[in-house]
Amino acid sequence: MNAAPSNSASPMTPTRQSLASPPGSPRSLSGHQSAAMKSEVWLTPPEILQSLGTFDLDPCAPAVRPWEMARDHISLPADGLAAEWWGRVWLNPPFGTKAAAWLRKMKAHGNGIALIPARTETAMFYESVWGGGDAVCFLKGRPHFHRVDGTRAPFNSGAPICLVAYGLDNVEALERASLGVVVRWANNQAERLT
Repeated sequence: MNAAPSNSASPMTPTRQSLASPPGSPRSLSGHQSAAMKSEVWLTPPEILQSLGTFDLDPCAPAVRPWEMARDHISLPADGLAAEWWGRVWLNPPFGTKAAAWLRKMKAHGNGIALIPARTETAMFYESVWGGGDAVCFLKGRPHFHRVDGTRAPFNSGAPICLVAYGLDNVEALERASLGVVVRWANNQAERLT
């Protein structure tokens, strides 16, 4: 006699659990934004930008911004990832699945500073930060980003954030800014500059 299949899981069988936040609950800036926030566009706090000096280009700038991130900006609908980059680049890429592509482009460009989640164990970090950057500044505390109207978010980033320097001038800018702990390493800089 065959037993009827059981719909209940045994104590030894893992069950599927949703890791998603309940609807309407706030999410951190380093994760995908909830619909309740009505935006995935978050601006770098102006004090971070001011402490790092002037940038020539922000290739993924919001179309609406209360302060300039750089001298020149590329905003949607233009494709900053496909565009040619020039000069010293400020990069606060969209956090999520496309961040790795932006960092690959910054690594190839070799002159600028990127603001990203401090997820040092990820493939993206190994490829384009440890394997392409020249220094990382682990920010002291978790910054509060700003909305496109300039108002400061009432919540912090929800995760550690870091600044990655590409090029020795940008390493020095990180060190002068005193925004956190700067870690530098040798990454074949002379070869990349030729």
